[in-house]
Amino acid sequence: MEALFSYGTLQQSQVQLDTFGRLLDGEADSLIGYRLGQVRISDPAVLKSSNKEYHPILIHTANPDDEVTGTVFLITQQELMRADSYEVDDYARQEATLRSGKTCWIYAASNSAILVD
Repeated sequence: MEALFSYGTLQQSQVQLDTFGRLLDGEADSLIGYRLGQVRISDPAVLKSSNKEYHPILIHTANPDDEVTGTVFLITQQELMRADSYEVDDYARQEATLRSGKTCWIYAASNSAILVD
């Protein structure tokens, strides 16, 4: 199983059903050294699933005072590939260590991300 940290729309029931075909069980955790920004979504399928034009996005700061809370889900390798397809090009999947010490996948701002205020 793969551990995936979600801090945004992947926590929504409808997004989980559309992306994975099931509802996920998860545990609360947090990510240190990141803050949240926003990106504007234009992908029609993502807009339909999330019902949100603006999505949160992780921005690495390396500041130990910055912390983002979210949920860790255990998913299959195939489901991780589906999550990759759901996330638009502004996001890049990376490995990270959470406050709990667990290693997981995160979706953070890619080098080409267009952040909005």
